[in-house]
Amino acid sequence: MAELDRVQVWAEALIRLHLDPLHGQGSWSFGFDHAKRRAGLCNYTDRRITVSRYLAAKFDDDEIHQILLHEVAHAIAGSEAAHGPKWKRVARELGYVGGRTHDGEIAHELAPWLGICPAGHEHAKFRRPSRETSCAKCSRSFSRSHLIVWRKR
Repeated sequence: MAELDRVQVWAEALIRLHLDPLHGQGSWSFGFDHAKRRAGLCNYTDRRITVSRYLAAKFDDDEIHQILLHEVAHAIAGSEAAHGPKWKRVARELGYVGGRTHDGEIAHELAPWLGICPAGHEHAKFRRPSRETSCAKCSRSFSRSHLIVWRKR
């Protein structure tokens, strides 16, 4: 688990190193946000990189470092690059080894809706379920025999 103070220091160091105003990138800043499903964000308008405080507390140091590199690569490549070839090249040059998006754990313990299928698989949602859903672990397609029963936490 990464300590938030340390994450702040790493992020500010990466910003100074790669997004320094002397390199023509303008002034960038770092902060924590309250996201529960995404790990990081590069806000081009505010010139701000943020990381989820919830997920930063759950991930180990290497995972957080990779998230920071991912977002710094976005800042360098520019908004038009998205996750295309230019962003991939910049990310590789920075030492990023992950994929386009975060596929790790979410802050499911904060989700207000909990669901359980007949086989006992647990599911979490941050928004109230609007329709019947079945367990994808039990069946690849919708199946009434694998319906998830939702309850508010």
